[in-house]
Amino acid sequence: MQSDSPQRQDVTPVLVLNDRDNVAITRRLIAQGELLGSSAVAKGSIPAGHKVAIRPIKLGEPVLRYGQIIGFATKQIEPGAHVHLQNMALGDFDKDYAFGTDARQTDYVDAPATFLGFRRPDGRAATRNYVGILSSVNCSSHVANVVADVFKKNPFTGVDPLAEFPNVDGVVALTHKTGCGMTGGEPLNLLRRTLGGYARHVNFSHVIVLGLGCEVNQIGGLLDDQRLVGRVRSMDIQTMGGARKTVAAAVEFVREVLRDSNQVARQPIPASELIVGLQCGGSDGLSGVTANPALGAASDMLVRQRGTVILSETPETYGAEHLLTRRAISREVGEKLISLMDWWDAYFKREGAVMNDNRSPGNMAGGISTIVEKSLGAMAKGGTTNLVEVVKYGETVKGPGLVFMDTPGYDPVSATGQVAGGANLICFTTGRGSVFGCKPAPSIKLASNTAMYQRMKDDMDVNCGEILSGNETVEECGKRIFDLILRIASGERTKSEEFDFGAAEFAPWVLGATV
Repeated sequence: MQSDSPQRQDVTPVLVLNDRDNVAITRRLIAQGELLGSSAVAKGSIPAGHKVAIRPIKLGEPVLRYGQIIGFATKQIEPGAHVHLQNMALGDFDKDYAFGTDARQTDYVDAPATFLGFRRPDGRAATRNYVGILSSVNCSSHVANVVADVFKKNPFTGVDPLAEFPNVDGVVALTHKTGCGMTGGEPLNLLRRTLGGYARHVNFSHVIVLGLGCEVNQIGGLLDDQRLVGRVRSMDIQTMGGARKTVAAAVEFVREVLRDSNQVARQPIPASELIVGLQCGGSDGLSGVTANPALGAASDMLVRQRGTVILSETPETYGAEHLLTRRAISREVGEKLISLMDWWDAYFKREGAVMNDNRSPGNMAGGISTIVEKSLGAMAKGGTTNLVEVVKYGETVKGPGLVFMDTPGYDPVSATGQVAGGANLICFTTGRGSVFGCKPAPSIKLASNTAMYQRMKDDMDVNCGEILSGNETVEECGKRIFDLILRIASGERTKSEEFDFGAAEFAPWVLGATV
């Protein structure tokens, strides 16, 4: 659907999301004096995606959006006034976790959808077919990148080393800044769990791990801990006799496996075997109105196919977790989520920060006033189905259904955990215009508003701003996203893939002291 298509119906300048709300969301830039509805008049210029009071809000009274508390008025707010940082703030309020009270039986479809994927020898389904190069430590990162660069297409001459391997999507090096100068225990375990998840990832046909030799994250320990012995090739620079010799040997390994990697063909595979990571970044006030609910509708469609979706970004669920616990299939699952919130609350306090600081300048410029408002909008990506499990960062995800993974809100770190957990595709919503890729999983970018979509067409895959203009319902946009998920899983390239995003964004979560 084109963004300049005729509007289906006349639309008001503001959108009221719930009958309980005392604020509305501006569809576009509002001029001072503009009529906002039956009675309220804008008291000043209000940017698109921001909040405007639709009835009086007294000092200390809750500000309601989505029918939920997003903060409290710090002064008297009159109808027509811009509601944002200058007159509202986060406050404490009770939440009713009501574990499992909203859990319902999932209405599975009778005629499953399919995509064209790669069937691995172990039975798993891949959406892409890469050869992977992982580094155990930052000290081997350059060597890993040099090896991968040997197999990149030359942009000046057009020479493509992979031209004779049409079923191979690429050779990618995924490197990081840790692996040594770190403590053992959970920091090391978390790194190894992440690397192990990537080493086993279904979108890799073959993997080689490169190390230096003297790092804390010893390759032998990594392979033993993650049960990778015999599954991946490994080399360390010191044993190989230096960087040049390691590059030569690793390049030879890749050349050996490329022909084998190419011996695959796409075949019809049920949509139930898709595991989709849900991300949002560079959010604005419209993300929770358009892109996130539309992705939530697509998530519900995939779950009804017996597929799996992963909701993450724990700090961006803060204040909205009580809505997820109500959908938990058991009290045990719901309490796992609450224990994560307790951990993060203690973590923020230990670092001298507060949870409400988890809003970027872009978030606030886009109209998001508090972390609870951000969380309520972000949570919409997960749709309406039951919460079936809560897992650790990078832990293997087992569906079907909606799974919550503990991750930071920072997109590269969060998505890295989801892919380590098995996500074979990522859907990423943005309002301000985040650019992102996540090799070896393709990343679909969903724009919350038409203006940004048109400005950044080379980076965006879907314009969810059609919802705001009245040209499309949330469900219709969700169906469009679901159909695109199947096409991307079948090999159609995303905008981020066309620009070769996805290697530099690999970012394992770093915990503990640097020593």
